[in-house]
Amino acid sequence: MVTRLALAALAGSVIGLERERLLWAAGLRTHMLVCVGSCLIMIVSAFGFSDVLGTKNVVLDPSRIAAQVVSGIGFLGAGTILLRGEVVKGLTTAASLWGVAAIGLAIGSGLYVPALATTALVVGILAGIKPFEERWRERMRSQTLRMTVRKGTMSIDTLHAVTGERASRVRQFTTRPASDPDLDEVTVTFVRLSRTSFEAIAAKLRETADVVSVDTVNS
Repeated sequence: MVTRLALAALAGSVIGLERERLLWAAGLRTHMLVCVGSCLIMIVSAFGFSDVLGTKNVVLDPSRIAAQVVSGIGFLGAGTILLRGEVVKGLTTAASLWGVAAIGLAIGSGLYVPALATTALVVGILAGIKPFEERWRERMRSQTLRMTVRKGTMSIDTLHAVTGERASRVRQFTTRPASDPDLDEVTVTFVRLSRTSFEAIAAKLRETADVVSVDTVNS
C-alpha cells in the first residue's frame, strides 16, 4: 500500500512539473496531493471495510467511496479556471487535475500499467500537443489590415484580384470616406491565414498603385 502511495506521488509529480514550469497555481504539489489522495481513497475503498464485509445484515459497496472522487475533484478544478476579459484560462490545468485523480485511483487499485501509460499520455498531451495547438490558434486568429486608397478604387473584387487564392479568407470588408475627399479608408479582416501569408498580402497591397498606405491592426 505504501508503494502504491509513493508511485502515485511520483506520477502526480511528473504531470505537476509540466504545469509548474508554466507557473500555474495548480502546480507540482497540488498534482501530487491530488494523486496521492485519490490513491489513498481507492485503497480505503478496496481494503478499508474488509473487517465488516460478510458480517450478517451488513451490505456495503466499497466502490462508492472511490466514485465520489470523480465528481468531488471538480471543486478543485473549478478553482483553477479564471475568466480574463473574454478569455477563459485554466481549463487544461483543471483537466490535468481530473486526470491525476484518475491515475491515483488506478494505482490505488493496483492497475499499474494503465496508470503509468496514462501518466505518459497526459504529459505528452500537455507538453507535446501545445506547440501544435498554438500554431493552429495563431492560424485561426483574425488579422486586420487598414488601408488608405484613392476614392472608388478598392472593391472586394479588386482585393480578390490582389490576394488571389486567399480571397476566401476575407471575413469582413468595409469602406468609408476618409478625411481627404479624394481618399477612402478600407478595413479588411482575414481569418485562417498564417502570419507569413498575411504579411505577403500586405506587401502586395502596398505595391498597388491606388493604395496610399497599409497598416496592420493588432487583434
